[in-house]
Amino acid sequence: MTKHFLFVLRKPSYDGIYAQEMLDIILTTAAFEQEVNILLLDDAIFHLKANQNAQNSSYKNTATLFEILPTMDINSIFVETESLEERGLNAEMLTQSVQLKSRTTIADFIAQFDVVFAG
Repeated sequence: MTKHFLFVLRKPSYDGIYAQEMLDIILTTAAFEQEVNILLLDDAIFHLKANQNAQNSSYKNTATLFEILPTMDINSIFVETESLEERGLNAEMLTQSVQLKSRTTIADFIAQFDVVFAG
């Protein structure tokens, strides 16, 4: 039976190994043919910011890691509109197409999923 998973990310791209661990969990879940959705809130929107430079970091470029998600049938990435606006960004500045969600609708949106994994 397929379950509907939502992974909620809040931390920025280069905040320790958090992003890499979350992406490992997301990819593992998708490998078991579960429906995977991702919601980026707060500084997590920087995972998809274009023109990241990870050269001076010991971490991988998370935008590149997110680019492989469609190959695992992970196509539903949601971003909170206010998180973008508060950081001076817009959807056109991201590396992937996203679906925007207003902060006022987030609680109802999250309630739609069978499993919510928040990090």
